[in-house]
Amino acid sequence: MPSRVRVEDLIARVQRGAILDALRDFYADDVVMQDNANLPTVGLAANLERERAFGATIAQVHECRAPSVVIEGDHVVIHWIFEYTGTDGARYRFDQLAHQTWRGDRIVAERFFYDAAALKAA
Repeated sequence: MPSRVRVEDLIARVQRGAILDALRDFYADDVVMQDNANLPTVGLAANLERERAFGATIAQVHECRAPSVVIEGDHVVIHWIFEYTGTDGARYRFDQLAHQTWRGDRIVAERFFYDAAALKAA
């Protein structure tokens, strides 16, 4: 079960833009990550590569914050607001919930819920 301090450390790292470091330090080697109903990405290495590819599409971050967090046993839900300009010049906004399952101090599963149609509505 994660402590509030551990979860807050994860959030702080993401907010600083250290997403790849956060993945290495907080996620299990066998982590399963999934966006909405898309197929999951399995394993830390595959998720690091997916995140590197996503990061390469970002030209400028305008906002990255977590206005609310719920911790219940091994489950954590983080409400993320993430707004950025892409390398294509378009502005994007993620208003999403990340549901995480922790095993000890590592995340073993994470699923993101957001309205994909609203991504360009920033």
